[in-house]
Amino acid sequence: MTQAEKNAGKEELAALAQEIAHHDGAYHANDAPEITDAEYDALRQRFRALEARFPDLVDAASPARRVGAAPAGGFAKLRHRTPMLSLDNAFGAAEFAEFLARARRFLGLPADADLPMVGEPKIDGLSISLTYEAGRLLQAATRGDGAEGEDVTANIRTIAAIPQLLAGPHPDFIEIRGEVFMTKADFLALNAAQEAAGQRLFANPRNAAAGSLRQLDVRITAARALSMFAYAMGEASGPVANSHSGYLDRLRDWGFQVNGLSRPLADAAEAEAFQARMGLERARLGYDIDGVVYKVEDLALQRRLGFVGRAPRWAIAWKFPAEQAVTVLKDIRIQVGRTGALTPVAELEPVNVGGVLVARATLHNEDEIARKDFRIGDTVRLQRAGDVIPQIVAVLSELRPAGSAPYVFPEICPACGSLAARPPGEVVRRCTGGLICPAQLVERLIHFVSRPAFDIDGLGDKSIREFFDLGWLRSPADIFRLPAREADISAMEGWGKLSASNLSRAIEERRRIALHRFIYALGIRRIGTSNARLLARHYGSFKAWRAQMLAGAATIGSDERLALGSILGIGLAIAEELVEFFVEPRNVATLDELSALLVIEDATATDAAKSSPVSGKILVFTGSLETMSRPEARALAETLGAKVTDTVSRKTDLVVLGADAGSKAKRAAELGVATATEAEWRQLAGLE
Repeated sequence: MTQAEKNAGKEELAALAQEIAHHDGAYHANDAPEITDAEYDALRQRFRALEARFPDLVDAASPARRVGAAPAGGFAKLRHRTPMLSLDNAFGAAEFAEFLARARRFLGLPADADLPMVGEPKIDGLSISLTYEAGRLLQAATRGDGAEGEDVTANIRTIAAIPQLLAGPHPDFIEIRGEVFMTKADFLALNAAQEAAGQRLFANPRNAAAGSLRQLDVRITAARALSMFAYAMGEASGPVANSHSGYLDRLRDWGFQVNGLSRPLADAAEAEAFQARMGLERARLGYDIDGVVYKVEDLALQRRLGFVGRAPRWAIAWKFPAEQAVTVLKDIRIQVGRTGALTPVAELEPVNVGGVLVARATLHNEDEIARKDFRIGDTVRLQRAGDVIPQIVAVLSELRPAGSAPYVFPEICPACGSLAARPPGEVVRRCTGGLICPAQLVERLIHFVSRPAFDIDGLGDKSIREFFDLGWLRSPADIFRLPAREADISAMEGWGKLSASNLSRAIEERRRIALHRFIYALGIRRIGTSNARLLARHYGSFKAWRAQMLAGAATIGSDERLALGSILGIGLAIAEELVEFFVEPRNVATLDELSALLVIEDATATDAAKSSPVSGKILVFTGSLETMSRPEARALAETLGAKVTDTVSRKTDLVVLGADAGSKAKRAAELGVATATEAEWRQLAGLE
């Protein structure tokens, strides 16, 4: 593999990461997807294919490890005691088999070991977490970004399918998870009523369910027909069952609706047969499903497997094959992102694909256009996977209009007129205008106030662009100067005193922010929500992070730079992006300007981490472990608050030595770093 090919992969991964993050927010936070599930799934599939081809470029910022989007601003926020995870997807038997193989490897099981599962139809609705204390419904929250959701307790109480009191014996405290959805019949009835009243129609039952539940007026929710299937558990004060099937039985006993099609499955062959059966039956069901979720049956194994990034290791969603349709590519529009990347978007003649009206689709990049020879006026085939918007999979060249010409990708930025350069071997063309490019400046500001970042209610894309055009916003710090312009804002068309006052209050409420959200908000390339959390957890405070980054940027080969690159999940490619950010004086000046205006909270440890003897320690695992795999050991250490790296240095606190420990054990001895056997590590971790 050449360096040029590697550089091209690096650029395309970064561009896809930005695009996926944008669509996560549109779908999860705003209930307004801009693309279908098919197109979204295609983006993730392309991302995974690139990661497989360039494994050294894999990092924790991968969109495949993110969960939804931060909660919207119309509801109070509730923090989940146990994170609400999303799921990895499989699109065929081979990917499903690889999921099982990964689980066996993680658990240290033989390749042919039995791994019983439960198959559950995958409902396309809105994920919900219900908290019960003493058997009584206490509160309900949407998934949000997985760590924090919206308080929709009052709305949930209007759904007849959700018990207010648990029947029979139950733990004193338990979080019960499930999916709120709308049946096909209720969806059609709602849209008929909306049309009769001259109101907007919903695109599909999922949007209708989400929009109905997230109403500030609870009377609207009460008037909508919503249902719920329960299927998962968060935190609980006591044991509930030993198996997932047993847990589903308990849910039924407590009065919840559980999908009657869920089945225990002994092996992969039974899972494949169940998948085929559900594919045949889905059209006859009274509700929408877009696949089947498979979960490891044994709850003890689920706990051992844990999760990685955004998804559990013990579950996967096997999606159904794609649906297709044909339409016309009317135009190709270029979007300029915050990093200057020029992304082509297809404007399509609207077409219905499986009940969803599709009008736009990403074309990914310049090479993709050339490879498939997309031309304006072409008739194209769309593929829809997972029951929402498609990707363009083919051009019907026999229907191409006479005289059509190949699309010429612009070499000039459409936003500022600067050169759009594409270095040899790279896949993304970028505007060279930098800070003079209004599109980049505006997109950076939009990113700064986005849900996973500062989450400023009332300051959306339209307002950012409006204030930018007036010259009021030129840097992130200017956002916190907007309250001083409240009188001017209230006099603007479409605002008024109340909305201007609400905006000022929302901005003031965000002067205190968690470190990981602050790091993410800066928009450093490759630093997504997962990597921002890794950095916050590793450095602990803004002051420490800033000092270590400046020291790393100042000296090539410094301990600080080496330590950054050795953080598990960060890697050298991401370390380079951080160094480049801190080398630029204007970026450091922006940081200092913001820190003077804000309170940036230190990263906080979990209760388990606070009491752990390895909390805050830097650990390295080397050699073969006998009682658990190294990934399992690393995941456990991080749960306990340790910082796991791959390099032994003077700052390492402990090296755990497995069998056949080699150079790292020798390096630890040379530096006088403490070591522990696997048995001693298990004692430290509280396993013995």
